[in-house]
Amino acid sequence: MLKCTKFQWQQPRNGLILSSAFNLHCGLSPNALKETSKSNLPKGEHVSRFLKRKWALRSPDTKINHITISKDDVQQGGEYLGNVSFLNNPQPSLGDHMTRNNRQQPSFYVVRDDLLHPLVNGNKARKLDALLPLLEDSAVTDVVTCGGCQSAHAAAVAVSCAERGLKSHLLLRGEQPSTLTGYNLISTLYGNVSYVPRSLYARREEMLLKHAHIVAGNDGLVFSLSDLEASLFSHGCGEHSSHVDSLTKRSKKIAIINEGAGDAAALLGVVRLVEYLSRDHLFGKDQQLKIIIDAGTGTTAVGLGIGAVCLGLPWDVTAVMLADTIDGYRKKEESLISEFRRCFTLHLDEQMLTGLEPGLVHWVERSSPRKFGNILKGEVEICRKIAQETGILLDPVYTLAAWELATQLGQEKCAKVVMLHTGGTLGMFGLAQRYKSYFEIC
Repeated sequence: MLKCTKFQWQQPRNGLILSSAFNLHCGLSPNALKETSKSNLPKGEHVSRFLKRKWALRSPDTKINHITISKDDVQQGGEYLGNVSFLNNPQPSLGDHMTRNNRQQPSFYVVRDDLLHPLVNGNKARKLDALLPLLEDSAVTDVVTCGGCQSAHAAAVAVSCAERGLKSHLLLRGEQPSTLTGYNLISTLYGNVSYVPRSLYARREEMLLKHAHIVAGNDGLVFSLSDLEASLFSHGCGEHSSHVDSLTKRSKKIAIINEGAGDAAALLGVVRLVEYLSRDHLFGKDQQLKIIIDAGTGTTAVGLGIGAVCLGLPWDVTAVMLADTIDGYRKKEESLISEFRRCFTLHLDEQMLTGLEPGLVHWVERSSPRKFGNILKGEVEICRKIAQETGILLDPVYTLAAWELATQLGQEKCAKVVMLHTGGTLGMFGLAQRYKSYFEIC
């Protein structure tokens, strides 16, 4: 049985504990899932059973738009996508009609996860979809996480925790701005913000653990997400609840969420999205797709790749690298896949895990690389142009990068292109504070 003591993490020694933890969290016994794994269920049905657990989002549903591309005779609005116009069909025909329809005009699809919640949307909502029930079932009282000054992830954690009566403690990189705007303002309104020097932030794991210990005080307990997963299994569903109740009467219970929710448990929320999009009335399971996403930590891209493999989908996942080198992203991919296999092997038979190896994601450079967080002249104008033509708001740091690549691939004669809108558009306010001249409208 996993024992958690003050200021100490005791990690499980093998993946069995973590896997079984999620079995019980889903309401399924280890023996029942073993039998399921041995069955010859189709991949889709097997994954659907695997995903029958508690979620933060009532439904995985999301809107899908179809964007057609046309060339302009005269270039306008800056050098990026300046000679291209867009037309949005917010209610496209999908399912069988989409499969039969050969493209007559360059186009791509947009998964509108930016519409999931006013403040908690995009890939942030998908990752928290899996994590939040785990926190609630473990009777967590406080959450510690980190991000940049305008971190959409930190704001999403702050809002989600406040909605559920949890306290959030957010470590933001750099200095406090003179005026609070965008996600920085949301984080401050909903959570407890501390600004951390960049030199300290570079050692994220050490920084998070140290701050969690401070929050815990003399009688609190500090847990990683792996600890929480294992704790659910160790006590069983009913016994666990009474144990936690007695525990939290005398102490705080602090959970650490990694930067960008880069945790294996968060991948389940993304897999749930893939399962939804692969339903017959949407993109289906047989059609070749190129999935395009902008990559911060890279967690969502890896989750998309894992979902495609587990469901046996002919989908290619391409991620535009924004915050790290290709070696860094490949290392992150390898780490997440390894942890996912360790956690969930008991759920999924070997046939489904075939192909679940590093290389699921095609990592590519942005068309005009720059230091993370920086924007280039003309990009705000392009975001404005796209918003006016389609009603879809992008931000220059993240989602514009995915839109650029989707536009490029959408003009080529290849598989149908699908961009996942990762949200984050409140970051525009922070950019307006830093790049005032770019936001002057003449």
